[in-house]
Amino acid sequence: MPVASSTATSGRLLSLLSLLQARRDWPGALLAGRLGVSERTVRRDVDRLRELGYPVQAVKGPDGGYRLEAGGRMPPLLFDEEQAVALAVALRIAAGTGAGIEEAAVRALATVRQVMPARLRRRVDVLEIAAAGGSAVQVGTDVLLALSSAIRATEEVRFDYEAPAADPGPRPPRRVQPHHLVVRSGRWYLIGWDAVRADWRTYRVDRLRLRVPNGPRFTPREVPGGDVATFLAARFKGSATADVWPCRGEVILDRPPAEVAPFAGDGVVEEVAPGKTRLLTGSWSWAALAAGLLRFDCEIEVAGPPELRDAFADLAGRATRAANLGA
Repeated sequence: MPVASSTATSGRLLSLLSLLQARRDWPGALLAGRLGVSERTVRRDVDRLRELGYPVQAVKGPDGGYRLEAGGRMPPLLFDEEQAVALAVALRIAAGTGAGIEEAAVRALATVRQVMPARLRRRVDVLEIAAAGGSAVQVGTDVLLALSSAIRATEEVRFDYEAPAADPGPRPPRRVQPHHLVVRSGRWYLIGWDAVRADWRTYRVDRLRLRVPNGPRFTPREVPGGDVATFLAARFKGSATADVWPCRGEVILDRPPAEVAPFAGDGVVEEVAPGKTRLLTGSWSWAALAAGLLRFDCEIEVAGPPELRDAFADLAGRATRAANLGA
């Protein structure tokens, strides 16, 4: 029988490793059939993978077989083309998360790119990913890992929190049941249940200082609505439930839709007449909604509700007093 070349053997090892990664257990005969070799060759190839650091375990049973287990050290990894591109994209995004791993992510990306075929390098090099909303706020990796560990272990955490407040005096440490870590616009947030207040709370991770040890175990809950991203977006809008503004109003603006739409945010824009636009939009308070609508610098007809009319009247009174103050 001719001896297989080293190139053929290396290619077969990569194929074997790919198959072992694709499913948990593989009968030896099935592996041999997929690779087009004998079961004896499969055994030799498995031994070669073990020498490279891959923990391939023998599976006992009528068919016998093999299983790729989690290893104690990092062996060479195998990715298909789509996985390699996905990894490169994830590393570029990680460089802007503020998780304290920016330098390591950049170095890892350089390592992955170096071993990519030229066609994949071209796909990765055209990617331009930038952080939106300013620079990421730095958070210690040890803090993120500690919070993640507490979430996984369902253990209460204690921490001091530097929240902006009128009273700068000392405050007792917070006690929170951590449920989710979320990154949004370059900032990390901890979403947790405050058992004392019997309510959900959101904390900026860069403002907390963990205390040790952790507190007692707890039973996890589901955030209102069931979706973490939607829940956090709702909190930023001042809503306790759905991802909608608590104050919503409808106005007619004396401007065409083309001039309104770029500044309407998530509002609904509709042309009602030449040069006039109906805008349905919202904000976290009626005063903020009225003030935001004034930025269009045009005549405004309030279609409703009455609370928005009252807010415009209140702003008019404030503006009049400000104009006359000190005159």
